[in-house]
Order: sequence, then C-alpha cells, then structure tokens
Amino acid sequence: MDKDYTDSTMISSYQYFEDTLILEIEFRKNGAVWNYFDVPESTYWEMKSSGSIGKFFLSSIKGHYSESQVG
Repeated sequence: MDKDYTDSTMISSYQYFEDTLILEIEFRKNGAVWNYFDVPESTYWEMKSSGSIGKFFLSSIKGHYSESQVG
C-alpha cells in the first residue's frame, strides 16, 4: 500500500505491507522509522480511519506487536 502522510504531532507517515504484515511508522520528532510485525490488515485500516493516529498508535500498536527500528 502507498505511504500515508499525516498531520499528527507524533507520526509523520506510515505504510502497511500486506504481504509481510509489517506496519512501518516514521516519527515526526526525530525522523526515526520503526517496523511493527504481524499487524493484521484490519488494525491498519482502523488506524487509518481513527480520529487521532498518535492516540491509536499508543493504545493499539505500541507494546502490542514486536518492533524493530530500521532508520
């Protein structure tokens, strides 16, 4: 899927790779890029349609999936 850019104060962009179930998130503050593994596609769509990407990330992604910094 294409990269989604946001006006979130926490997250500048995110991208979902449906073939590997990886959600890639780029953070605004330091430009760090993290991958979150085994994220269901339904969670990606929930994030995309949430009222606040940052709040959704903190409540439903961070600490719920294994992660690795990639950049």
